[in-house]
Formats: sequence, C-alpha cells, structure tokens
Amino acid sequence: MRQPAATPSTTEAVTPRIRRGLDGLNFFLADVRDGLGPYLAIYLLAVRGPERGWNPATIGLVMTIAGIAGLLAQTPAGALIDRTRNKRAVVIAAALAVTLSCLALPFIDDFYAVAATQSLAGIAGAVFPPALAAITLGVVGPKAFSRRIGRNEAFNHAGNAASAALAAGTAVFFGPVVVFWIMAALAVLSIGAMLTIPASAIDDDVARGLDRDAAPGEGKAAEHGEPSGLRVLLACRPLLVFAALMATFHLANAAMLPSVGQLLTTVVGSDHATSLVAGCIVAAQCVMVPVAMLVGAKADAWGRKPLFLVAFGILALRGVLYTLSDDPRWLMGVQLLDGVGAGIFGALFPVVVADLTRGTGRFNVSQGAVATAQGLGAALSATLAGAVIVGFGYSAAFLVLAAIAAAGFLGYLLLMPETRDPAPRTGPAPAPAPAAVPAR
Repeated sequence: MRQPAATPSTTEAVTPRIRRGLDGLNFFLADVRDGLGPYLAIYLLAVRGPERGWNPATIGLVMTIAGIAGLLAQTPAGALIDRTRNKRAVVIAAALAVTLSCLALPFIDDFYAVAATQSLAGIAGAVFPPALAAITLGVVGPKAFSRRIGRNEAFNHAGNAASAALAAGTAVFFGPVVVFWIMAALAVLSIGAMLTIPASAIDDDVARGLDRDAAPGEGKAAEHGEPSGLRVLLACRPLLVFAALMATFHLANAAMLPSVGQLLTTVVGSDHATSLVAGCIVAAQCVMVPVAMLVGAKADAWGRKPLFLVAFGILALRGVLYTLSDDPRWLMGVQLLDGVGAGIFGALFPVVVADLTRGTGRFNVSQGAVATAQGLGAALSATLAGAVIVGFGYSAAFLVLAAIAAAGFLGYLLLMPETRDPAPRTGPAPAPAPAAVPAR
C-alpha cells in the first residue's frame, strides 16, 4: 500500500508546481463542476422554445430531476473519496462524464433524453466538491486548510468569470450552443492540471479528516467503516443543523440566476439573453474572487458564524432588489451581490464541515451528506420558482426566494454555533472537538 506523504503544515511547504496545479484545477473545473447551470434554461427556452414544449415550468422540472440525481449521489461520492487512493482518476472520469453529457444536448430534443443527460452530469458533478476539498486537505493539512480553500474558491470564481466572458463574447456569433464547446475545452485543461499534482503529494488519511497530530488512538484509527449519510448527520447535532441551513440557502439561491436568465429572455429576446446572463455571471464572479480570498484569510480570526450571516442577509436583499426593475443594467447590477453571498458560502462550507468532523475520518462522507441536503434545496428551488413564475410572475418568485433566505438568516443566528477552534493547537494531542461525528 502506498505510504502517505508527509502533510505540510502551511501552504509555503507545498511546492510551486503543486500550488499551480491546485490553482489550475480549480480554475478550469469551475464551469465543468456545475454543468450547464443557467445556460441550460436559456438554451432550452431560446433554441427549443414553447412551440416544442419547453417553458419555464418544464425547464424547471428538468433541472429538478437532474438536481435530485445529483443530490442522491452526494453521500456516495463523499464515501468514495474517503475510501479511494486514486482521487486523481476519479476527478478525471467525472470531468469527462459531465462534458460528454452536455455535448450530447444539441443532438437530442426528447424531454426524457434531456433529463437523462443532465442527470448524468449531476451525478458526475457530485464528485467535484468533496474531491477538491479532500485533495486540498490532503496536500496542505488542516492548519492551512481555510486559507487554501479561500484561494481555491478565488480561482474557481475567476475560472467562472473567464469562461462566462468567453461565452458572452462568442455567443453573439455562434449562439447558445457555444457554451458546450467551451466546456469541452475546459475539461481537457482541467485534466492536465490534475495530472500536475502527484498522487504521492496527497495524504489520503489526512484527506478524509484524520488527525496526524493526535495522540495514539485519537483520530488515527486504521479502520473506519462508512456510515450512511443519515447516520452521519444524526450523530452530530450541529452538523444536522448546518445541513438544514445549507438546504435553505440553496432553496433560496439556486433558482435566482436561472430566473433572471428567463426574465432577460422575455425582455431582450433570445438573441442577446445568453450574452447578458454571461455578463451577470462575470460580474458576480469578479466580486467572488476577492471575497473568497478575504474569507479564507480571515475566517480563523473573525469566525465562521458572522460571515455566514452576512451571506444569508445579502441573499435575501438580492431577491428583493430583483423586483424593483427588469432593466438589464439593473439586473446585472443586483447580480453583483451574488458575488458576496456565494463567495462567502463557497469558501466556508468545507471549512465548517472540517471543523465539525476533525479527527473522525468522516470529512468527505460528511461533506456528501450535507451536500445532499443542500442539493435537495437546490433541486426544489428550480421547480418552486418555475411554478411561481407561471402562476404569479417573476417578482413574486423573487420575493418568495428572498423570504426563504431571511428564514435561513434567523436559523443560523439562533441555532448554529460558532465552529472555529477557540485557540490554536499547541501540543501533539489536541482535545477532540465536542461536536465531531464519532468514528465507529
């Protein structure tokens, strides 16, 4: 069995080649990991249209089916990442699966075929969040994890901005289908970036949340059976609360940009909708880059809870502001707020899970369990927004999503504890976190 590499205690101990590999992996996987996202709604509405059976409700149903497939894969994906010592191969296979499923879309029109391809993309995409977090933890170690995750998210958002800008500039000439070819190119580049990180640089034990600084018998057990996602959540009340709050965040957030895309399609027509939505994405992603870097640098000093409260508050405000005007310039301006909320969320989500599971060997399966909950929220979000849009209009849908975000703010304020370590570790045998999921 391959001996794990020594875990660096700071990012400075990681070689420049590995740092560049992590940067490139997060940059190029940015679009691949999310699949078509809001472009799916625009493509189906603009290219297929109501005359071929595609309306906001039908599109929302496809996105919900794909979301459910993805969320059912979250916990198994986390368990796979915990167990495998071939994380690089898993990431490469998932990138290829997402890309091939999206490249097939222009050649199919049947509702069930579209739902099947996007479900495959959702299942493969479930691999990326736990895999990237695990690889990062296994390379840099727990002490440098929050700062490195902030850098990961910054490069992820920069990648989203770059690909969206490319889509905006090329969709005018080639139509919405251009996003498929951009995704294929990014998948190839992400594979190259993955291969620059040697397998020997990833400590597979640390990558699953085991603590190499613990005393014998504390967080270093050789055998860790994998519990079900439900058992993982029920074993740790703060983790269960966090899962419910993450579901709430995504229930409020997931449908906002696709709904804006559909609204822009009705306002400016299909010819310019793809470019405008790409502009919205670029604007938000440019904000997310510095926000993620700031959160990664300051999460240990400021704490996790205040930052997550800001994310929920900004999300609620964004939903309200969308109702004030349907002018494309206003909608793009409001979309800048997504850069704050999503930038905080992306940088903090794996950090809080790592806080709650430190020393247990359950980091990735716990990520999967929480991601299942948030995926359920995201999947329901599209159907909820689509139904409200059809019945009551776009403003009503945005207000409903804003109210859900406000409820999430109150829930995090009242129910979720601060998970940051109160003091840095000074010895080789730290006390186990009281909220950690027990290893069985």
